Amino acid sequence: MRLTGKKVIALVDDEFEDLELWYPVYRVREEGAEVHLAGLEKDKTYMGKYGVPAKAEYSWDELDAADYDGILVPGGWAPDKIRRYSAVLKLVQDFNAAKKPIGQICHAGWVLISAKILKGVTVTSTPGIRDDMENAGAIWKDEAVVTDGHIISARRPPDLPPYGKAFCDALAGE
Repeated sequence: MRLTGKKVIALVDDEFEDLELWYPVYRVREEGAEVHLAGLEKDKTYMGKYGVPAKAEYSWDELDAADYDGILVPGGWAPDKIRRYSAVLKLVQDFNAAKKPIGQICHAGWVLISAKILKGVTVTSTPGIRDDMENAGAIWKDEAVVTDGHIISARRPPDLPPYGKAFCDALAGE
């Protein structure tokens, strides 16, 4: 279990893309990492787009990037809500400053855009936010997974297997 002892935050809010949250969470857990779900409200249950629940164990305000090894941002419509909170943007900025793995898939790129960390970074996302990514200074590629340093990005649910592996590899330092 190459990720034993590692800790990861997974951000949640209503209308997250169910697979884009749960697949990476389970993938990281099966390699031994501890994953904490975090939302605006601690102990609140958030519902995915397709009805799969996710209960926040922590609120964004009580987390510190220094206590974690990586962060996962799921897609869906949740990123458009999540990016409006300064606590989330600070977390993402702190992970970026520390060069710790940041995983984002589909519409999750909106959170990284709002955190202002994409200038000169090569990424992918759902094609629907390509213009947003490029306008934020990112170099956008139409590939299943793009890893640029500590930022791991993927397009959509069919890309989850290589995305999960790439994120785990980054957490393992490989």
